[in-house]
Amino acid sequence: MWYPKKKASQITKVFKNQQQRAKETFTVVPRRTNRRYALMALILCLIIVACTNTYQSSPSSVNKLSSQSTDLRIWWDKGSNLEEDEALKLLISNWEKQSGKKVKLTFYTNDELSEKTNRALQAHNQPDIVMSSSAERELIPHLAWDGKLADVSDVLEPVKSLYSDTVLEAVHFYNNVAKSRSYYAVPINQLTIHIHYWRDLLKQVGRSQKDIPKDWDAFWEFWKQVQDDLQAQPKQNQKPKIYGLGFPYSVASADTYYIFEQILEAYNVQILDSKGQLRLDDPNVRGSIVKSLDWYTKFYQQNYVPPDAVNWLNPDNNRSLLNHAVVMTPNTTLSIPAAVRQNPEIYRHQLGTIPFPNKPNGQPMRYLVAVNAAILFAESENQKTAKEFFRYLIQPSTIGNYIKAAGGRYLPVMTPNWKDPFWINPADPHISTAAKTLIEGSTRPFYIVQNPAYSLVLKDNVWGKALNRIVVEQISPEQAADEAIARIKQIFDQWQ
Repeated sequence: MWYPKKKASQITKVFKNQQQRAKETFTVVPRRTNRRYALMALILCLIIVACTNTYQSSPSSVNKLSSQSTDLRIWWDKGSNLEEDEALKLLISNWEKQSGKKVKLTFYTNDELSEKTNRALQAHNQPDIVMSSSAERELIPHLAWDGKLADVSDVLEPVKSLYSDTVLEAVHFYNNVAKSRSYYAVPINQLTIHIHYWRDLLKQVGRSQKDIPKDWDAFWEFWKQVQDDLQAQPKQNQKPKIYGLGFPYSVASADTYYIFEQILEAYNVQILDSKGQLRLDDPNVRGSIVKSLDWYTKFYQQNYVPPDAVNWLNPDNNRSLLNHAVVMTPNTTLSIPAAVRQNPEIYRHQLGTIPFPNKPNGQPMRYLVAVNAAILFAESENQKTAKEFFRYLIQPSTIGNYIKAAGGRYLPVMTPNWKDPFWINPADPHISTAAKTLIEGSTRPFYIVQNPAYSLVLKDNVWGKALNRIVVEQISPEQAADEAIARIKQIFDQWQ
């Protein structure tokens, strides 16, 4: 029988203390004392041991003991810097003083938090609140579907006007138990895709940001030409080769499917209809998927991408750019600028951030947005307290200060926060560009909101596998598209 480690250790400690007290009761009896008292002490000891063993063997007693805790248990993503974690601790400390309630906060890395949460749910020993940057894909869609999340509409409804339509849509999920949609997560921050590049490498070949085209084809040819010009410079062949583009092609990297989903958006590929049903039997959809796969893989086949991009993990496109191994790379957060923020010369003058070019049809790009959100479990007995904490957390000043502590890695979800000079100061070339993208641009959430089955498409990295098959195993884009379509259909069939 499995027991929570902490509670089991507490029970063992109690057991030992009781044994010790019983032993003391027995041993302090003087020799002159009537044997009857010694016998009574021995019987008392045996009764205590028997009762303790009975308590240990009752899982319901352990669960009851666990659920009686009045502390609000929160599991949260460990921040990318110490300031981010300290800002959350301060926020919670202020709420504790204001509310008189107590919080038990635990940080976990993003890689372990989703899996740890699933195990805790299976053991019915989950915390009250979880906030994970991968929860949008790996937790929230299926937990909302299964009715395991608490409805937080009463938290969000009074402040709905402070969020964009995209942010609200991103936390509005279908509950298959209740047979209805509602708000099952509280938005914390958001991210979208940006393009980072080296101004100093452009300068080496006589170019600058004003020379970067805004039209689709010309934009991507520009980076290929920069690579060619760098290679043509004297003695360049004696240096490590610098590639024009930092596109990932690996199955292990979430950046692969994120970037490719943005490319599908660029080519107006609509995988699901408004009701969340697949459109993959439409020949036009299949044809556009083939075209997108062919477009993306040609950069690798033409040697404009590092050869090891087929094996990249999530941080590797960042590393490649920061090491000047590539001229540019798309990235899903502002983690690249954040990594050089302490060096003003690099941050403000050598590194650049720009939006995507217009779509191939000439229309402005519509950006995919991922919303990191906190969830409250339906089984939590601290729901009232948790919602009180949420109401404090989403006050614009409270959450605004917390997000800024991350150094701009993530972006605000509440419209009042955009007025803060931190986000719109043109002297910061990265944060102001990212803010402008979300303030002025068109956005949409991932398909996981329309149908939770799509979360498994992302988790399985169907697009990463298709791209990898083309560039590594040299299958055709048509075959890769058909394999991807078949896999997506299988996932949806199994979900239903």
